[in-house]
Amino acid sequence: MIYTELHARSAFSFLTGASLPEELAGVCAERDMPAMAVLDRDGMYGAPRFYLAAKKINIRALIGAEVTSEDGWRYPLLVQSRAGYQNICRLITRMKLRARKSEGQISHTEIDNSAAGLICMTGGDEGPLAHALASGGMPAAIQSVQKLCALFGKHNVYVELQRHHCREEEVRNQCALEVARKLKLPVLATNGVCYALPEQRELLDVFSCIRHHRTLGTAGRLLARNAERHLKSSAEMQKLFSDLPEAIANTQVLASRLQFTLNDLGYQFPIYPVPDGRSQMQFLRDRTHDGMLHRYGAENERARQQIARELDVIEKLDLAGYFLIVWDIIRFCARQNILVQGRGSAANSAVCYALGITAVDPVGMELLFERFLSEERGEWPDIDLDLPSGDQRERAIQYVYERYGKLGAAMTANVITYRGRSAAREIGKAFAFDAEVLNRLTSLVGAWEYKDANDTLERQFQDAGLDLQHPQIRKFCELCVRFQDLPRHLGQHSGGMVVCQGQLDSVVPLEPATMPGRVVVQWDKDDCADMGIVKVDLLGLGMM
Repeated sequence: MIYTELHARSAFSFLTGASLPEELAGVCAERDMPAMAVLDRDGMYGAPRFYLAAKKINIRALIGAEVTSEDGWRYPLLVQSRAGYQNICRLITRMKLRARKSEGQISHTEIDNSAAGLICMTGGDEGPLAHALASGGMPAAIQSVQKLCALFGKHNVYVELQRHHCREEEVRNQCALEVARKLKLPVLATNGVCYALPEQRELLDVFSCIRHHRTLGTAGRLLARNAERHLKSSAEMQKLFSDLPEAIANTQVLASRLQFTLNDLGYQFPIYPVPDGRSQMQFLRDRTHDGMLHRYGAENERARQQIARELDVIEKLDLAGYFLIVWDIIRFCARQNILVQGRGSAANSAVCYALGITAVDPVGMELLFERFLSEERGEWPDIDLDLPSGDQRERAIQYVYERYGKLGAAMTANVITYRGRSAAREIGKAFAFDAEVLNRLTSLVGAWEYKDANDTLERQFQDAGLDLQHPQIRKFCELCVRFQDLPRHLGQHSGGMVVCQGQLDSVVPLEPATMPGRVVVQWDKDDCADMGIVKVDLLGLGMM
């Protein structure tokens, strides 16, 4: 009997998961599991990376999220269809945009209005069933699950069972089984995965200390009781639920219902509003022709041929809207007397030069257009616009928001990860090192990559008056290495903006940026590019 893990959490749950999505996918393949679901907290932050990693190794990446409700419960939601994906993205967006950063809750009414295409599990320690049992016993538990059935439909609710060798958890499981029998609902085994491998429990414990501002010595029951929340094989889960084989079998039944993949995002680049009933491509040809006459005059045959060739490529790749939208930003800046300059590989395009996007003559300088755009690569072009830093750049950014609507445009995110010094400082605090020792350790970790290859790590520590053989120091160093590249928090890209035909929050959840008046998508620029979401870079350049 094959088991499919349907409730895993990645490090993109920010301090509540300890493995990267790619690592979860890799271990899933090693366990011969055909599919897995990653449900990060209140977001789709790691979904693109999980999807792409799983696709490479022929694993089905099932999509979902844990969504926090107004009563503090976490609803584990699985996406069944594209409509369900759009609903969960909008739910998360609604929650995030009205709350402070990293906070937010969703009401039951909002869930009810957006439940189509979603399947709800009753959850583990933080799920609605556990909360109801703790607060009101069996009557409250039955009422809670009945409410889920009313919200999502009875056929879309699964009673979740988890076993991590905890007495209180097994008491809850027995109550959950009784609820399932009374309401005639299917039971479902999950492992509530927080990390791929057992040894990564140590990372999660340090994350718990960081989250709660405690040390490993004072965190107590905030730390994991054991290392059972790793990704287990079918054999391990069958043994764990040998008395409930239907709970294992139902994982395959439910997985087969989850047909949505991120390949079906439905993203469309905005259609530029063209006057007089002309097509976008014809309008672009007309604007480019006007610009060509201004830049080159009517007699430059080389320029005319080059521009005609470029426009044919743009038409074949259906990119007219992209060039018109960049041209529109350039025109806004001209009207507002804001200095703007396109740069990068766009300077190789005579079309960009004719439209006033760039200031370099690629025909006269014999630059290669294919470095910017070609049919063979099949990639979106990348046009960077430099603007003066400060208010003038902000006016251009706000113009894009106004032009495409609050939910039609957003900045791309920048995932801030743990690096040498930041990892060392956070881990050192969890280890309760005093300030002097922590400062010495942090400076050493920051210098590791700069030291002479012949200068051993042990020698460096000896010179700093530290004993690398001390168990605590050695464990500290080991964790510093393992912390590298794990997500710390979500930041904002310096200038990347994405726009969408319709509402962007049906494609990816949005949330407020730290800077007032700005909204960011939950994916960084590379994830957006991988998912076919187009960005325009509006970069601040002080010298302008």
